[in-house]
Amino acid sequence: MIGRFHEISVHAPSLLDSLEFYERLGFTQVTAGEAWPYPYAVVADGRLAIGLHGRDLVQSPLLGFVLPDLLAHLDVIEQQGVEIVDRHLGDDVFNQASLDVSGQIVRLLEARTHSPSQQGPGETSRLGWFEEFVLPVADIKRAEQAWERLGFVPAEEGDEPYPHIGLTSDSLNVALLRAGILKRPALMFQDSDMPARIASLAEIGFELERRLPGNLDPSRHALLIAPEGTQLLLTTPE
Repeated sequence: MIGRFHEISVHAPSLLDSLEFYERLGFTQVTAGEAWPYPYAVVADGRLAIGLHGRDLVQSPLLGFVLPDLLAHLDVIEQQGVEIVDRHLGDDVFNQASLDVSGQIVRLLEARTHSPSQQGPGETSRLGWFEEFVLPVADIKRAEQAWERLGFVPAEEGDEPYPHIGLTSDSLNVALLRAGILKRPALMFQDSDMPARIASLAEIGFELERRLPGNLDPSRHALLIAPEGTQLLLTTPE
């Protein structure tokens, strides 16, 4: 219903610092277009694109999807009970609209703002496989219903690495968990050999957080904070 997942957009006040950080992690810079009237860069692995925006966003991180012929779809989206909080539409502007999905902003774009990654779909960064966007919410069941109205379908309900409900679309997984386990959204990466990846990151100078959310086992999980504040949660699957 909301198109194809495009990027996770974050406000990067020091764009060069964020760009260097992600490139050290094995992300590669892709060609960005001129949709935004401010500094903008994009890094990607074979699965995930992170848009580094040099201007403050209404929320950081926010999720970006590409939905061609955007205007024609907005009425249908509203009919599903989804709140449209902002519209920027016209013949002489870059068409976009923002939705509030249980507190998380989702931005719909009529066209791409950067080129696809040249990395293959199985290629990963030093962080491993991007598994899901982790979203703390006040009411998990209400949030689940909100995401289902956008076309996401329930994928799992489990307790590892923390109690959550997982939803999936054709290009993005979202995990809903109780607010308090995490204070803000995180990008979760998984690998069966994550402890080795964590040790390697420490060896090359990345500073890992000492305190982990939800009493996670530090021998199997880690948390890395990007310069702009994005939380990167590294987990070992059961």
